[in-house]
Amino acid sequence: MHIVIMGCGRVGSSLARALEKQGHSVAVVDQDPTAFRRLGSDFAGKRVTGVGFDQDTLRDAGIEQAGAFAAVSSGDNSNIIAARVARENFGVENVAARIYDPRRAEVYERLGIPTVATVRWTADQMLRRLLPSGVEPHWQDPSGAVQLAEVPVSASWIGERVGKLEDAAPVRVAFVTRLGQGQLPTPDLVLQEGDLVHMMMRTADLDAVEAVFAKGPEEH
Repeated sequence: MHIVIMGCGRVGSSLARALEKQGHSVAVVDQDPTAFRRLGSDFAGKRVTGVGFDQDTLRDAGIEQAGAFAAVSSGDNSNIIAARVARENFGVENVAARIYDPRRAEVYERLGIPTVATVRWTADQMLRRLLPSGVEPHWQDPSGAVQLAEVPVSASWIGERVGKLEDAAPVRVAFVTRLGQGQLPTPDLVLQEGDLVHMMMRTADLDAVEAVFAKGPEEH
């Protein structure tokens, strides 16, 4: 997958190296050409000097072939504008924006842009938004028979109740992360855009569970 990152600060450079290490092609955009020094001499991706929400700059970075876009510059407004351009103008499916003011998070989420507040930022959180495929195990019992994992859920499940997830597959929804905050769900909790769903399941059922939630609620 080709991934474009706006911002080559500590976060952007770390993310770029991590993604390249996983085998993805990466382009990094920054207004300051000296910022690319953070990438290191062994970084094989593309370095693009320019404004991250400028469409020509994004095209230079390969946005038209990108499967994901991360806006992690130092400005909230720039990050959101760039994320919206990537999604709305270029149709990038997996988009995430870093923000400094968590009070704005709900507004941004309503625009369909998953956000990661700075105080809660981790590499794992951003990577999961850019690369949503694949189960991420958090915990296993000593025998390895049962595990807690974040399971990617198809967008077609948005608007459905947690109880319907549990009816569709042999899982229990342990908690849901929404706007950076974990919450214990009731069966009537309705899934929203940007929710991260963490499920308890038997390890033997993992492949089947992943397949169920990759499809829509009427297809399982």
